[in-house]
Amino acid sequence: MEATGIYYEPLAYHLHKLKQPVSVVLPNKVKHFGKSLNVKSKTDRIDARVIAQLGAERQLSDWQPPAPVFKALRELTRHCTDLKKERTVLLNRLSALLSAHEPQAFVIKSHKEVIKKFDTEIAKCEARIKAELQKEEWLQEKVEKLLSIKGIGLMSLAIVLAETQGFALINNARQLTSYAGFDVVERESGTSVRGKTRISKKGNGRIRAALYFPALVASRHNAALRAVYQRINAGKESKMVGVVSLQRKLLLLIYSMWKNDTIFQDRTIASGGQERKPLLRHKDGVFENKVGRSTDLPTLDELPSDLSSEALLRQ
Repeated sequence: MEATGIYYEPLAYHLHKLKQPVSVVLPNKVKHFGKSLNVKSKTDRIDARVIAQLGAERQLSDWQPPAPVFKALRELTRHCTDLKKERTVLLNRLSALLSAHEPQAFVIKSHKEVIKKFDTEIAKCEARIKAELQKEEWLQEKVEKLLSIKGIGLMSLAIVLAETQGFALINNARQLTSYAGFDVVERESGTSVRGKTRISKKGNGRIRAALYFPALVASRHNAALRAVYQRINAGKESKMVGVVSLQRKLLLLIYSMWKNDTIFQDRTIASGGQERKPLLRHKDGVFENKVGRSTDLPTLDELPSDLSSEALLRQ
């Protein structure tokens, strides 16, 4: 079945309870599979046949329901985010009304009362999220370690953990980068087409939104990430390139610390005029300079500006 928001969940949970194999796939995968079959029309009957053929031809992974704590966190964090968006809309409306000529006092008062009610509900929701994170001891310990990252707050961390189910379905950093929509998309063909390199944004937008302000804070108060931010933005007109890079680095840092059960150490010890990267400290005191396999290719922002991906592959 397709992942149609939350409407697929009752059937998926029912079939899983009956111990029937269930696969939930993204709609864009079904769409591209239909294009490979040269299917041009779109009806419910045709879509059902395409999904059935996809399930018959491909070896799809079985769907597993999220753990109760992460399912509760996902509902709470999404509700809290929606409340904040609605509050922002009302604040903008109130600001516009106050700039009008002789606005109605009743309308102004009504807006203020609704905004106050939103503030109350947001506070309740945030308190419930904090209580959910402290409900299980193992989760509370991991959260406390992850909060040692300068720039990461409790609500941002809760959103990341809720949307990834505690990284239960993530196998590696590249998969996580793609899931969050931080994977780099290039558009080049011959010598005439030189498209602008950008991130795909085809992923979980809630994760990207949750890491935006932490990236801004880290660019100022996290010494190691501030150095990366300044290096990437050197000579660039737009500073968003560095912000997006820090968003991705924060996400991968959270993932590695969650998997390895480590504590972040913000160390920038100068050695020979060069700045060392931050270390991750394990429980047993063993230090690592870098997380990941030594055979991994460098990310796009780690490449020299004069070295293209084609030249890198040739090497």
